[in-house]
Amino acid sequence: MESRIAEAVKLPHQPVAILWGDNKPESARMFKGKAWGCTLWLLAAAAKGRLAACSRNNFGCFGGGTGIGFGDQYRNFPGGADGFCRFLSTGNAGDPQGEAIAEGMKPFAPAEFIDEYLQGEGYLKSPKDVGAFIEEIPILDIEAEYVLFKPLSEVDPHCEEPVSVVFFSDPDRFAALGVLANYSFPGNDNVIFPFAAGCQAIGIYSYREAASSRPRAVAGPMDLSARLYLRGQFGEDVMSLSIPWSMFLTMEDNVAGSFLERHTWHQLLKTKS
Repeated sequence: MESRIAEAVKLPHQPVAILWGDNKPESARMFKGKAWGCTLWLLAAAAKGRLAACSRNNFGCFGGGTGIGFGDQYRNFPGGADGFCRFLSTGNAGDPQGEAIAEGMKPFAPAEFIDEYLQGEGYLKSPKDVGAFIEEIPILDIEAEYVLFKPLSEVDPHCEEPVSVVFFSDPDRFAALGVLANYSFPGNDNVIFPFAAGCQAIGIYSYREAASSRPRAVAGPMDLSARLYLRGQFGEDVMSLSIPWSMFLTMEDNVAGSFLERHTWHQLLKTKS
């Protein structure tokens, strides 16, 4: 499937379709074994034309497993959910179990991760705040073995139905996508920008919207770690927009006759060349 939106905004990379399934194509790129990795790396690979996938036993990191829909993986984080709550906030230093875990990880974990595990990432003020944050996340355990990240050009809409479509773009194109997301839908809040991990924004938050009677697009990443990981793939100005499938199809039909065919957008595009 070729996207009229991608053509109109001159998207440098392909939109990525997210699908659920119980079978993985042989050509799908995955993390090797239990190797750590960021789920957004796989999204970036798909945006550059490579089919990629995560499974219930291979999703890169515990947060990524949660973010793309394999249930609550925070309980499997080193030190359990309490260890994760400290990790995201003030750190595990001073907690006997946490310090023992950090010592045990030294032979194989990067020094930077050990430091963050002990001192904390500081993304929330306290472990209690992290617990409240987790309570707000739309954690979902999907009924599928795999989450597939597929270049949209390889999707046959007559045979398969993605959950959502993810666009990676610079701020100007991101703004155009946001305008189109509000073009024919009721209200003026048809794009949400939740405080969420990058994988959550393209995963479980978008899944929630896809199941809603009034689906909205999900912007990201607000996650600073994800922005750092994506910088090497897309440059410093990358934004993401995850659009539920039904909403995406309507937006595709709305390209003709919209602002995307008018002077202001064309002039803005010219300033980018």
